[in-house]
Amino acid sequence: MTDTALIDAALKSKAWPFEEARKLLKRYPQGKANGEAVLFETGYGPSGLPHIGTFQEVLRTTLVRRAYEVLTDGAPTRLVAFSDDMDGLRKVPDNVPNGDLLRANLNKPLTRIPDPFGTHESFGHHNNAMLRQFLDRFGFDYEFVSASDRYNSGAFDQALANVLTHFDAIMGVMLPTLREERRKTYSPVLPVSPTTGEVLQVPIEVLDAATGMIAFEDDGQRIEQSIFGGQAKLQWKVDWAMRWVALGVDYEMCGKDLTDSVTQSAKIAQILGGRRPEGLIYELFLDENGEKISKSKGNGLTIEQWLTYGTEESLGFYLFREPKSAKQLHIGVIPKAVDEYWQFRGNLAAQEQDKQLGNPVWHLLRANGDGAGAEAQGAGDTLPVTFGLLLNLVGVLGADATEDQVWSYLGNYVSEATPEAHPELKALVAAALATNRDYIAPTLHRRAPLANEAAALTALDEALAAAGSNATAEELQNAVYEIGKREEFAFDNLRDWFKALYETLLGSSQGPRMGSFIALYGIPETRKLITEALESNTDAQGTHDS
Repeated sequence: MTDTALIDAALKSKAWPFEEARKLLKRYPQGKANGEAVLFETGYGPSGLPHIGTFQEVLRTTLVRRAYEVLTDGAPTRLVAFSDDMDGLRKVPDNVPNGDLLRANLNKPLTRIPDPFGTHESFGHHNNAMLRQFLDRFGFDYEFVSASDRYNSGAFDQALANVLTHFDAIMGVMLPTLREERRKTYSPVLPVSPTTGEVLQVPIEVLDAATGMIAFEDDGQRIEQSIFGGQAKLQWKVDWAMRWVALGVDYEMCGKDLTDSVTQSAKIAQILGGRRPEGLIYELFLDENGEKISKSKGNGLTIEQWLTYGTEESLGFYLFREPKSAKQLHIGVIPKAVDEYWQFRGNLAAQEQDKQLGNPVWHLLRANGDGAGAEAQGAGDTLPVTFGLLLNLVGVLGADATEDQVWSYLGNYVSEATPEAHPELKALVAAALATNRDYIAPTLHRRAPLANEAAALTALDEALAAAGSNATAEELQNAVYEIGKREEFAFDNLRDWFKALYETLLGSSQGPRMGSFIALYGIPETRKLITEALESNTDAQGTHDS
């Protein structure tokens, strides 16, 4: 059923998935010929296991796909997850067993190397299975395509003949981009050695493009063989262009590090009689020091780590925002992403349609759901307590805090405080406990209050003693405010008062709205924290006096 208001709003939306989808709309104003599906593609190099970069590329491409379907009122689309598993293994990954087995098979196609895990037909098949399991875990709608299957079955033979036919023109594109030494050995076609089975980096001579016959030197011998049927693969940039043309790819995004590859592959695709797909060039991830993420350095963040200390929804939210800006990827970004996701999700239902289309949650709810049904199901949802507040609670409880303890305190703040009644909160409690155990508790240190801070804490203790057990978070917050504004305590501003509360009571330089924290932790328990802080001040003074 056509929703013209939604389509009109989408045509004007500045949300990046719609901006990307409008590129395809411009390319195919009337849709593809004969009702053919628009093809979206993502690539995967199975020399290693799938990671957070794999997830972000499939997710972002899916978001553009769904945006295009909105713009076209449901025009057919497909998403192909393509595995470059004909690549020769160039080095042994650090995170796999039986390294000697892989080392003995270096430079062979990944699907012709024994599986070091001992579970699949080959190393490539193992990693392909991990990719599919990985994508299925998140509910992505995709078709898996293996480079080895296409090369070995002959499905790419016609495309390979096309490459040989335009061999000189392709060399004309590539040679100027290479160093002089590399030019001497470069070839767009990499034959597979008939003796060693390795993918060779050697010059070739085209003998007959139609039959795929080439000549090359292998260990001092001249070899003549066809490149068809898996007896060769293409060099990366040529392979990418050939795939675009052979599969009819309409959209593929990539990282900034492949900008030059896109340029050269686009020229080669044109030589082959096609054109480059539309696509987004996104910025790369950085670590907490602003350095590029490197597998060898191990300075990144894995999917498993994010899902231990956060949630799938928060990961999607973090990856949605500003794809053309570099993102730091470390544990410290997770809490904010969790709370911002739920803030945007809570705002969704009340927003005007144009604002909804700019809300990341609108896109995320539709990514793998049933369109408006998923959107309606998630609209207006909120959490009774923020993730940041949970982290402050478990920080006070200590590294040995348990889920039962947390839910007991949540009873001060949340009606029906049980995991069954609040499944989303259950996931966040587990994440908060893990974050506290591994990152927060080891760093917390409560300092003794200064004299003016101790006086203010005494006043706060008196205010809490006078507050009724039914005092609301807002009433408690107002009491905290009033004490911080009293001239006798000599705070330059309220920020200094709150910082003192965080550092003396919670052991951190940052913290929550204190009224919310007190309501969650409980007035009696908070008064105990104040007593401990005042006693530490007395101890500090005694030590100083002595």
